[in-house]
Amino acid sequence: MPVTVRDAATVMLVRDAPEDGGEPAIEVCMLRRNLASEFVAGVYVFPGGAVDPEDYGDDIEALCPGRTDAEASALLGIPSGGLAYWVAALRECFEEAGVLLAFRPADQAGGTVRLLDTTDPASLARFVTYRDALNAGTTRLLDVCRSEGLALDVGSVHYVSHWITPELAPRRYDTRFFITAAPSGQVARHDDGETIASIWIRPGEALRRFRDGEIELLPPTIENLRNISRFRTTGEVMAWAERVTDIPAVLPIVLIEDGQLLILRPGDEGYEEAAEAKMASGPDADEHIAAAAREVLGPKADQV
Repeated sequence: MPVTVRDAATVMLVRDAPEDGGEPAIEVCMLRRNLASEFVAGVYVFPGGAVDPEDYGDDIEALCPGRTDAEASALLGIPSGGLAYWVAALRECFEEAGVLLAFRPADQAGGTVRLLDTTDPASLARFVTYRDALNAGTTRLLDVCRSEGLALDVGSVHYVSHWITPELAPRRYDTRFFITAAPSGQVARHDDGETIASIWIRPGEALRRFRDGEIELLPPTIENLRNISRFRTTGEVMAWAERVTDIPAVLPIVLIEDGQLLILRPGDEGYEEAAEAKMASGPDADEHIAAAAREVLGPKADQV
């Protein structure tokens, strides 16, 4: 039986790396998935997850002054409901990394957005409580915003990548990747539940550690790290993100040839031919390939 594909949103938090006497560089926030997780256990990821029903609603535009649903939907190439992806990305960022990309409109002056600052101990304790309630499912992010007089900073969060999990995976997601600058007045920290570690790391260093077998990364994470590894400052990466358009959906195709797993992505030699063959073969062939891939990969079949 085909696996249902769930909509999802992921956000890359970037900041300028601390000065060390070398060239300027950026760092990105990454979280390690719980080793006991049923899905991509132990893998380093960006904050993100499924778009939930509460991320939609007629009331979300009022709390997202930087982008309308029509604008968000046009950027994603869908008829409506696009703003929910931005809300989901920011909600997951708060739930998993403890960073809430929001501001108080009443405190803004001169057109400059001052993002939420939780360095005050009382403020930090209050937002830790909100985060715990969100993770427990006893409140909504929009309710937190209303209680604190906050608006979500969706206008500074940019859509840069689109990946769809291939057919063989036991869980499948249609994931939109976003990027934004991390607020200086908050500290990112894993939730000690779904995630067990949090690091700030230069994209090139993350890729090196993956190549050396020190950490595990998923293909979409690898490609997004490659995309941003060429930038030296947060300003550069955000200027690039603002200009990104015409984002294609990347759907890897999985083949089994002579007992070996072969994963093709758009741009790879043979991808177009494999896509045509897949369309002609129908869903039964997909299930056959999925079963064979699981036999080859075992628990890592969900990490392609």
